[in-house]
Amino acid sequence: MSMDATALAALLDQLIANWESEVVEFKRGKDGYSSDDLGKYASALANEANLRGLARAWLVFGVDDKTRQVCGTTYKEDADRLQADKQQVLNGTGSFTFRDIHVLKVEAGRVLLFEIPAAPRGMAINWKGHYYGRAGESLGPLGQEKLDEIRSQTLATDWTAQVVLDASMSDLDPQALKVARERFTAKHANRFPADEIAGWSDVALLDRAKITQNGQITRTALLLLGKPEAAWRLSPHPAEITWKLEGEERAYEHFGPPFLLATSQVFSRIRNVQLRLLPDTELLAHEVAKYDQKVVLEALHNCIAHQDYSRSGRIIVIEYLDRLVLENEGVFFEGQPEDYVLRDRMPRRYRNPFLAQAMTELNMIDHMGYGILDIYQRQRLRFFPLPDYKLDEPDMVRLTIHGRVVDPAYSRLLMKETRLPLGDVLALDRIQKRLPVSEDALRHLRRHKLVEGRKPNVHVSAQVAAATASKADYIRMRAQDDEHYAHLICDFLRKFGKADRNDINQLLTDKLSDALSQEQKQDKISNLLTKLRRQGRIFNAGLRAKPEWKLAE
Repeated sequence: MSMDATALAALLDQLIANWESEVVEFKRGKDGYSSDDLGKYASALANEANLRGLARAWLVFGVDDKTRQVCGTTYKEDADRLQADKQQVLNGTGSFTFRDIHVLKVEAGRVLLFEIPAAPRGMAINWKGHYYGRAGESLGPLGQEKLDEIRSQTLATDWTAQVVLDASMSDLDPQALKVARERFTAKHANRFPADEIAGWSDVALLDRAKITQNGQITRTALLLLGKPEAAWRLSPHPAEITWKLEGEERAYEHFGPPFLLATSQVFSRIRNVQLRLLPDTELLAHEVAKYDQKVVLEALHNCIAHQDYSRSGRIIVIEYLDRLVLENEGVFFEGQPEDYVLRDRMPRRYRNPFLAQAMTELNMIDHMGYGILDIYQRQRLRFFPLPDYKLDEPDMVRLTIHGRVVDPAYSRLLMKETRLPLGDVLALDRIQKRLPVSEDALRHLRRHKLVEGRKPNVHVSAQVAAATASKADYIRMRAQDDEHYAHLICDFLRKFGKADRNDINQLLTDKLSDALSQEQKQDKISNLLTKLRRQGRIFNAGLRAKPEWKLAE
């Protein structure tokens, strides 16, 4: 949560007044404070916040826990070193870290407030494989009763967590098991030596990876690692991904479990040619793949993780000539896509928490909400249009990944302005697609002279056009004022005496801004004629259904 100095100071006063509890911890915070202890507190405070139904917990450095007075802290005064703690905690937990580290400077010294989000429902947070909690002001292992309480929050309603009766290890695909072991080893290289993991049995590995429960096969295990011929055990819920090719050529193919392997097989069906993007100021073209493999797999893995399996639907990947469309069952479960792109949101709840945690352990997704942001960032770095989420259809999420340039000026701008804020890129992307943008975003773009024109015909401004496109392109896109077009009409009538609507259309259509559609151009011409008539500069000498325009004397 974003707070200014005044709000932070008020928060600090409130925390000190209430003093320590299971969700607040004060430390003097010396410069050499152990990163291991930092991770333990992150685990403990996140778990305790979850159990109390709170959104966050706090670890505060710079307050003496005996005198209850601000004493200041010298802990990592270099901002980059301080922010590196987020990654360090993420490495130790595997999927969780601080939401933010706030720095407050008061008269008594520097104070750090580590904002720790509550553990997601059904998912206790561990530090290097161990779960921590609090008993009053004391740090210690998370009790089994508390751990069971967190795990049971969604276990009863989570379709993916249910044990499949009569299923066994023989229902799992050997190659998928091999890949799962490799992925788990790579993900947890800093926690477990590779030779130690190699010595674990398959049962031990899958329990550690939170795919099975005490050696029992779950629906998650069958989805991710199951043999194709074992998919019937999930009936009547189809475990299927369908790839469909649309266009001059048509084709389709269905892919079942193991989904750990199937997603790469789906990607291999997609026609992924190399494209050349040539900036105006360079001789060498940028060569990029039509689709980035990491973007497509991240999106496909999100479909698997967040699919509403109770609706008995399949995941669909439709390949068009210029785009991919991915569809999965179920509404967007937590917030809106823009929250994860612009507001650094972390989901607190999951439709399928057991499956999401297992996929995190296999490095298929993260459950910090960074996946969507990564998709947007990678498309931006490739100079392509940003993805589009469509959430207006009931119980379905549709994601479009573009495989071509929509507006060359937009792509050239991204090549030139590599440090443009993502919020500006998102707004400019919507403008190039003729989609609405908020008034605040539009005002911001106008203030920075990135766009011009009246809604709904906003377009790239002269300043950007000069840097990204030819002058002729800019003139074609720029709208003239109404008086310019009025002069053209009056000049035509002065020379030829009269004009019908076809004459006016031929005169103006190719002179109006290319930012307008044909329908918008026709509306523009009608409005111009009406305006001139009301001003008394022209009149209709013909019929209303078949006008004949003349200059007024």
